Amino acid sequence: MKKFLGSLPARLIIGVIVGIALGLFSANLYIGETDVGSMIMQVVLTVKSLLGSLINFCVPLIIIGFIAPSITRLRSNASKMLGLALILAYASSVCAALMSMGAGYTIIPSLSIQSAAEGLRELPELLFDLEIAPIMTVMSALIFSVLVGLAATWTHARTTTQVLEEFQQIVLSIVTKVVIPILPFFIAATFCGLAFEGSITKQLPVFLIVILIVIVGHFIWMTVLYGLAGAYSGSNPMEVVKHYGPAYLTAVGTMSSAATLAVALRCAQKSSVLRRDMVDFGIPLFANIHLCGSVLTEVFFVMTVSQVLYGKLPEPLTMVLFCLLLGIFAVGAPGVPGGTVMASLGLIISVLGFDDTGTGLMMTIFALQDSFGTACNVTGDGALTLMLTGYAKKHNIHEAPRSAGL
Repeated sequence: MKKFLGSLPARLIIGVIVGIALGLFSANLYIGETDVGSMIMQVVLTVKSLLGSLINFCVPLIIIGFIAPSITRLRSNASKMLGLALILAYASSVCAALMSMGAGYTIIPSLSIQSAAEGLRELPELLFDLEIAPIMTVMSALIFSVLVGLAATWTHARTTTQVLEEFQQIVLSIVTKVVIPILPFFIAATFCGLAFEGSITKQLPVFLIVILIVIVGHFIWMTVLYGLAGAYSGSNPMEVVKHYGPAYLTAVGTMSSAATLAVALRCAQKSSVLRRDMVDFGIPLFANIHLCGSVLTEVFFVMTVSQVLYGKLPEPLTMVLFCLLLGIFAVGAPGVPGGTVMASLGLIISVLGFDDTGTGLMMTIFALQDSFGTACNVTGDGALTLMLTGYAKKHNIHEAPRSAGL
């Protein structure tokens, strides 16, 4: 029992429960005329802001620390594997979008979906805002890692390669001793805020109507991805899926593929069928370019909003164009809460013709499920990494030796 309670999944679940309980308790906590609950929430939200800033600060370091040295280990095959990863990410997102489009034309006309509930409690201001700015943006870190890794491979830069290997050891230590231990507290603070403002209770009907349909779609697509990955690689995909519970729960709590990256790496590294070099290369890369769950959700939701506000679904050819373009935008979207819908607002307006009301409602409903879309993104990364492992095995791309300690 003690071992279970000390595990990461147990700590994450406890964090969710404690956070919701504290938020509901604080929502109506008064001593005389003093709103003690708001005072408690000020502390909780300040802690959440600090922890979130610290996690976000570490994300570019994790990306550089894993992707760049992984590319150098691929040597002459680096460019080929990078291109394959981009193709897999785009294909997964577009196919998920097209599947969601088909479901939308089948299901949405028979639904009666209302907009999000109003009257949520306003969250108090932070006691103070100490922003810990990352050394660079996530996309900058991704591009930097790819370019440095490829250039070091092309020029056979031994010193740079060794520096990258040592930097990975440093980042591993940061992940193990800093990021992983603070995640349960960050997730607890996130759910505490949701419970305090009323999202957990007042928006539950909307949450259930729309989200349950989308979640089913998430699991269908994850099943398809892992089935294809298992068939192609010749390995049992359950040897990957069974380790992804902590990553799924973390993604639900953080609503960010980037913030979940440390846990996703740890989960994937436990799999006996994923090659370690493919994990170090694929998981950080896919966390930023593979957003299948978010894309699947956005397609279903834009069709829902179109039906609710404009009384009709978009034309099929228009939706196909939207799906193809959305896949491109998803590759470049940041792996942060709401990143996909924010990156694609131009598409929603220009291709689908949404007005301010439509985009506002779209962003609101999307925000309600963002955590589950992110969890699908993160879990799906394991399937694509299994495909990379299968490709490396079929094409005799051998794993390069590691430095001591990795």
